[in-house]
Amino acid sequence: MSGLPLLTLMMVVPLVGAAVIWLLPSASSRLAKPIALGVSLLTLLLALVAWGRFDTGSGDHYQLTETHSWIPQFGVSYALGVDGIALSLIIMAAILTPICLLAAWNDLGDDADPAREKTYFALMLILLTFMVGVFAARDVFLFYVFFEAMLIPVYFLIGLFGGPRRQYAAVKFILFSLVGGLIMLVAVIGLYFQGPGGEQGFLYEALEGAVGGSTATQRWLFIGFFIAFAIKAPMWPVHTWLPDAAAESRPATAVLLVGVLDKVGTFGMLRFCLGFFPEAAKWATPAVITLAVISVIYGALLAIGSRDIMRLIAFTSISHFGFIVLGIFAMTTTAGGGSALYMINHGFSTAGLFLLAGFLISRHGSQRIADYGGWQRVTPVLAGTFFIAGLSSLALPGLSSYVSEFLVLTGTFQRYKVAAAIATIGIVLAALYILLTYQRVFTGPRPKFVEGAEPRDLGLREKLVVAPIIASFLLLGFYPKPVLDLVNPAVKQTLQLVGVTDPTPTHATGSAQ
Repeated sequence: MSGLPLLTLMMVVPLVGAAVIWLLPSASSRLAKPIALGVSLLTLLLALVAWGRFDTGSGDHYQLTETHSWIPQFGVSYALGVDGIALSLIIMAAILTPICLLAAWNDLGDDADPAREKTYFALMLILLTFMVGVFAARDVFLFYVFFEAMLIPVYFLIGLFGGPRRQYAAVKFILFSLVGGLIMLVAVIGLYFQGPGGEQGFLYEALEGAVGGSTATQRWLFIGFFIAFAIKAPMWPVHTWLPDAAAESRPATAVLLVGVLDKVGTFGMLRFCLGFFPEAAKWATPAVITLAVISVIYGALLAIGSRDIMRLIAFTSISHFGFIVLGIFAMTTTAGGGSALYMINHGFSTAGLFLLAGFLISRHGSQRIADYGGWQRVTPVLAGTFFIAGLSSLALPGLSSYVSEFLVLTGTFQRYKVAAAIATIGIVLAALYILLTYQRVFTGPRPKFVEGAEPRDLGLREKLVVAPIIASFLLLGFYPKPVLDLVNPAVKQTLQLVGVTDPTPTHATGSAQ
């Protein structure tokens, strides 16, 4: 087992599974769903094996490495490897994919076209391949390939299987993403010429702290990567594609898009913007922190005013991504570790909100919040689990998001007190948008339905979908140590590359200890 190329296997297995599903004859098309679920569970098993082989006490920045020459004339390698942050994001993707497949089991209906159903589940497995690849890549050009390749399955998942405005949302998503990708491509080319070069000139290890050129050149390269990652994250003011994409996606697609793919943006900021351009990162920090604080407040205010429950959840994510970026550019070990943990916690809390909202919408056929009210009297389990997911999203103590949000704000306060103080307003606003939504949708008098058409509560399959998500809230809320042990060494190594140390604690009088 020790010699297995686990990271490559985690990409090959779902890719082969997708091919098998597509090749199924029409008479066997109903096997597409169990095959997809089985393949995703096998990928999860491989991810857990990788976790077991990962040594958190090792001084190596990247582990489980694989390196093969690909295009040596341009310094491109097929190079894989993970640090603790990348591995934790891969594990999150591997956990959420089977959950989403189970949630999407009846998305297309019992009388769905077999070819359409095979395409739907095959695309989700292909997306899993690219999600693993983008976090596991250890070569900048390979990262870029996966970064762009992810757009293909997401575009078709939205454009073919989304809501009534799916084509508009899919095109808007692809246009924003392609603009960011083109800007990144220019930066990738510039990075190679300013790096050490050679047959492995795109390797992360070769570029970390070794990018040359003038100060102005490094700043332009930083800006190129940052814009691409800000679009992907998404941050204000390049966030406008997300509400449309989330509102028109199937709930399972929205989970993978917002919960996993968008983390590529914040992951890239930490890995590339800080690791490759430390001086430019310090130069840009005041502007980035300002944008992050605006995202926190702006996203929360838009969520409060939203009339569509899927758009509301998307707006909450803009606010949460603001917290993550704030922690990254605060450049303290506490805030950085909190941001890395926040990426994981946000993935699970957003999954809970999107999937439970999807179960609700499937029962009533409307995304408008005003079309509901009193549903806790009809679907008490659905109401209760949505409430728990909401409490996790607003960072209630004892649930997962609280730990990460507390670490981000505490670490930010060490260096940027005003920014941290303003960002705390986002906590109050989060309570408003979650509690007001719950009140409008689930409380009030019992709604009236046509006789015999009263919606049912969550079924067994839906409870199986929700159970691991709720468990993650409690586990990471009371015992986040396993994830923090994974991510903290990587955060510290990144800050060492940047050349920053934590501010020295002071007494109340202001003198250093």
